[in-house]
Amino acid sequence: MSDLILPAILLSSLLPGLIIFTLPEQQVTLRTALNLAGALFKLMLVALLFVRVAERQYAELRLPLLPDIELVLRADALSLLFLTLSALLWLLTTIYAIGYLEGSPNRSRFFGFFSLCVSATTGIALSGDLVTFVIFYEMLTISTYPLVVHRGTPKALAAGRIYLAYTICGGLVLFFATVWLRSIAGPLDFSPGGVVADLDPALYGSLAIIFALLMLSLGVKAALVPLHIWLPSAMVAPAPVSALLHAVAVVKAGAFGIIRVVHDIYGLDFSAAQNLLFPLALLAAFTIIYGSIRALSQNDLKRRLAFSTVSQVSYILLGVAMATPLGTIGGLVHLVHQGLMKITLFFCAGNLAETLGIHKVDEMDGVGRRMPWTMAAFTVGALGMIGLPPLAGFISKWYLGLGSLAAGQPWIILVLIASTLLNAAYFLPVVHRIWFIEPRQDWPSSSLRGGRETTWALLAPPLMTALLVILLGILAGSVGSALYWVELIAAREYGL
Repeated sequence: MSDLILPAILLSSLLPGLIIFTLPEQQVTLRTALNLAGALFKLMLVALLFVRVAERQYAELRLPLLPDIELVLRADALSLLFLTLSALLWLLTTIYAIGYLEGSPNRSRFFGFFSLCVSATTGIALSGDLVTFVIFYEMLTISTYPLVVHRGTPKALAAGRIYLAYTICGGLVLFFATVWLRSIAGPLDFSPGGVVADLDPALYGSLAIIFALLMLSLGVKAALVPLHIWLPSAMVAPAPVSALLHAVAVVKAGAFGIIRVVHDIYGLDFSAAQNLLFPLALLAAFTIIYGSIRALSQNDLKRRLAFSTVSQVSYILLGVAMATPLGTIGGLVHLVHQGLMKITLFFCAGNLAETLGIHKVDEMDGVGRRMPWTMAAFTVGALGMIGLPPLAGFISKWYLGLGSLAAGQPWIILVLIASTLLNAAYFLPVVHRIWFIEPRQDWPSSSLRGGRETTWALLAPPLMTALLVILLGILAGSVGSALYWVELIAAREYGL
């Protein structure tokens, strides 16, 4: 199989997006066809690549960019984990967005930037070195800004300014750190074991400073406290954008970048030997607790989910910082599981807003009787976030707990217990309100959509992701599951 499959995967979303920009608003059928065809074609190509990488036939393509600098695309087991998640959720989010934005203005602009955002995320997943990663990382910032401010309201524009302020500053620090590191380490190809361990020990002080800069700059998109402020503000964006930001695009790009730096630039052995990971573990643990505490007090549903994301994404970083096989498994599998659970919750929040005009938690009394399928999916996502077995979230927390014991850091168990109790404290009251409180009698009749719960395009995606949350928990030990693939990555990473 030719390595041209790598640019083909990139172009499968980029080309439809560029065409969509040129379409008049009334070209609904053609715009929908381009969106769905691109998403399906990307998923098909990723499936072909998945089979190849599973057989250890890694794909790589190098293109000249500048003197002594190449654009490097590479598919390995870790990149396929992130790429598969993004391709699958792009298809489901595209279906959802088509239904959500039906009759709305500026749909060609929205879906054009939506496709560019997915192309940038794909480029991040397929980056074979740090320079290529930085290029696509900044493309992601540029392409997501128009989505955040899509509605054009003063509140949306203010949120966009906050988003740009944080992400552009983070991007500048990332660029500076990358240039500094390349000047002393040479080419920065992602390589198991890292590329800095053999450098002169006299450079270790500089390497420690660069590591801190990389963690802080990537921590902006990963929503590490205190760099998280942009994320709750960005919840003014349409529900499909919120779903994409939280589940696979921006926050996961930051987390994925931290994984790449720790594993493939610095290397686990070097990072642990230089005590670089313990501060990251402490910051991740603090973010986990802080995000959960802030979620408790949020009455706006999407802001509650946003602070939940602040907390939950740091599980990934905490697992990586343990530098043990079990901790790595817990962190990496949570990258997939959290994406599915969180996108389910945001899809459901969008259904409530679009169908019944519900935006606040205290407006959700008895809504399970009006929208039983949507709220069933929401309940699955919420219980998964808490970590209730046998749902996918339990698998993540179980391996993180085992990893903390293997690393000789039992204090992490206390963080996981506290976080789980806080997760229950901000999700279970919502679930109780949905199912066990008498419903309101003033649901707007104009939104009943002919007696149906909502349109199929809004209902099918959360039902599918909720089903995956269940199956990836129950069938976690099966060949082809997210856990199986992550165990393969960990085994290769640690030479097991």
